[in-house]
Amino acid sequence: MPDDAAAARAAAEEESAFAHPAVDPDSTAAYGDHPDQLVDFYAPRAESVPGGPVPLVVVLHGGAWRAAYDRRHISPFADFLARRGFAVASVEYRRGSAIPAQGGGAPVAGRWPETFDDVAAALDALPGLVRENLAQADLRRVVVTGHSAGGHLALWAAARHLLPGDAPWHLERPAPLRGVVALAPIADFEVADKLDVCAGATRQLLGGDEKFAERRPYADPALLLPTGIATTLVQGRTDLTVPQAVAEAYADAAAKAGEVAGLTLLEDVGHFPLIDPAADACAVVAEEIAQLAW
Repeated sequence: MPDDAAAARAAAEEESAFAHPAVDPDSTAAYGDHPDQLVDFYAPRAESVPGGPVPLVVVLHGGAWRAAYDRRHISPFADFLARRGFAVASVEYRRGSAIPAQGGGAPVAGRWPETFDDVAAALDALPGLVRENLAQADLRRVVVTGHSAGGHLALWAAARHLLPGDAPWHLERPAPLRGVVALAPIADFEVADKLDVCAGATRQLLGGDEKFAERRPYADPALLLPTGIATTLVQGRTDLTVPQAVAEAYADAAAKAGEVAGLTLLEDVGHFPLIDPAADACAVVAEEIAQLAW
């Protein structure tokens, strides 16, 4: 259990990240018929960016794949990236219901297979939607980023060509991405499960205890390596929500698969400063994205 000082610091970081008012996008487009199948687009705002098309950053929000958290909470981060000169597409997707899991506690995390259906469909539809809604974006320079559960989805989206052949989301070749920047990602389901990250969220996402082992090869980024796509993980050392050990496990798995996954560890940083425009860690994240995008 964290001590009182660590818990208080984590709470203050979360309060700061959620204190920013939501930022409305420049446009929104649907990639399906469900109300959650939407993408918000933010046009680049920086004056110092060279003329011509700019890299596109695809943002996948976190929130333990639970219904209470939607893309609005990460809209200040999306706007922050737009003000740094990126074109931004912030993806919504179906999450778990608002009903607590059996026995009470936190609401159910994620929907199987809908959460994965939506992320795959959104990424597949994105080139067409971008051409219609974000003319400044360069589709040859796409970086996917995501925070927490969204970090998991970002890593998964870059590994679809490694999914089992019977997976409906399988791609025959790697997605055309410049890279992935995963922020405090739930990147290794075995380690996250052992640490009970987000109150059992990984097991809930995959359909419960009876489906966890069966579905891991279709969902766990640590089992979908090497991707051949440049990957950086950004992790706060004092993160109490998704501990450092989860990111380290993914980096170790990548190394064993013959791939180098960058791991940027930030001192005295917890879970939420990575998406908090008021925090120095957020500028580090933007720089990590820029290194892959430009």
